[in-house]
Amino acid sequence: MSGFSEIDRRTFFAGLGGAAVLAAMSSEAKADALEDFLMQQLNEGVAASQGGSGAKKKFPTMADVEAQIETRPTRRGVGNLFVSNSGNVKKLPPMPAKPTLIDFFNLRFAQTSNHVLQSANRAVQNHMTEEIVLACLLHDTVHALIKVDHGWWGAQLYEPYVSEKVSFAIRHHQTLRFYEDTAAGYIYPDLYRNMFGEDYKPEPYIEANYKFVRNHKWYMEPRLVTVNDLYAFEPGVNPKLEQFVDIIGRNFKQPKEGLGFDNSPVAHMWRSMAMPDHPL
Repeated sequence: MSGFSEIDRRTFFAGLGGAAVLAAMSSEAKADALEDFLMQQLNEGVAASQGGSGAKKKFPTMADVEAQIETRPTRRGVGNLFVSNSGNVKKLPPMPAKPTLIDFFNLRFAQTSNHVLQSANRAVQNHMTEEIVLACLLHDTVHALIKVDHGWWGAQLYEPYVSEKVSFAIRHHQTLRFYEDTAAGYIYPDLYRNMFGEDYKPEPYIEANYKFVRNHKWYMEPRLVTVNDLYAFEPGVNPKLEQFVDIIGRNFKQPKEGLGFDNSPVAHMWRSMAMPDHPL
């Protein structure tokens, strides 16, 4: 497990329930658990690493963030399937002839699956509607393909298969995450101050979209995605996709030909995730 030597093994094992639990996990589950642990360390350790819990939190400026661009081997907006943050990419398991959404979760969405499962699980605990639960389950999965403007890309990916409310929630959660709504229970996360810079102001198209969504009759749909989103992964919380199979069955229109082969306007996006090693 890349990066394992640099982390606090005792804390990592304890969060999972002990070394015996880790030993029983599959390689994919171990990788997901490590990613969750590292994300938690990043999100919760900013203050401690920059002056301690009693000090004022220090975040980079937009200029600092821009200066980092030429220090990395990949761009931040590249989809997870097309880049490795550690070493070389690995061969992916083949998809079934008629892949389903669940197949994509199991075989292509590994790097976001725990995050969206936690978000959907939280929505269930908060007694949200099935449409909100599904939107939470799907909202970041397009990261496998692309990260830039992922709300719009994600809504486009799912529009042929979900209700208009679900695609609306997925599309506009991207905008609403930049705007606090304390009455609804959403606080601007420190993670974004660290990621975008403490002086970051959303681009004009995002500001214009916020004004549109804020006055829309479905404003609460994407807002509830942000409320149930998790910007620091919760240790020891590992929901399973099986919990949501019935919700998927009732709210996702699975094409009989399989995702990517149904001649929908977005079939090419599913094929790109199914076969990311094709050179052209």
